[in-house]
Amino acid sequence: MNKNRLEAFSDGVLAIIITILVLELKVPHGEDFATLAPLLPVFMGYVLSFVYVGIYWNNHHHMLHAAKRVGGGALWANLHLLFWLSLFPFVTGWMGENHFAALPTALYGVVLLMAAIAYFILQRVLIAGEGRDSLLARAVGGDRKGNLSLVVYALAIPAAFVTPWLAQAGYVFVALLWLVPDRRIEKALAEREG
Repeated sequence: MNKNRLEAFSDGVLAIIITILVLELKVPHGEDFATLAPLLPVFMGYVLSFVYVGIYWNNHHHMLHAAKRVGGGALWANLHLLFWLSLFPFVTGWMGENHFAALPTALYGVVLLMAAIAYFILQRVLIAGEGRDSLLARAVGGDRKGNLSLVVYALAIPAAFVTPWLAQAGYVFVALLWLVPDRRIEKALAEREG
């Protein structure tokens, strides 16, 4: 099956998610900097979630570029990923509105963890369809960054109930880890072409 429809649909959903994220930023009633202060937690949550959606969009693009085709399993795995990403606006808004309180911070981590698991599943479904010797399989390798991300999320979720800022630091750490686009696929594509 051609992968262009999957990629176009995913791009559209991610664009809508970013739009919904920004709509959560309410315009303050006032004209000085003091009216912006209460919005700082909401804005910080927005920035973090915007970065995460950007990371998923970038890596999703690279992953599909490396794949030759997609099957029905990949379509469902992709929808599974988009489901968890679509929850970003809700958990981001709840966390920001409640100034990074324990439960909203933990739920934000649960959504991050589930999105990471869904991405892993999509990756594995694509690799299974193309074979262990495929370009994507070689590029992904052992996926140390992906596995480290899962561990950090799993530790940050319970940490949110003890020290929410520690959980937030874990979420920021993973975002920074992935901020530089995943070069494994670009490198494998360059080797194939060069």
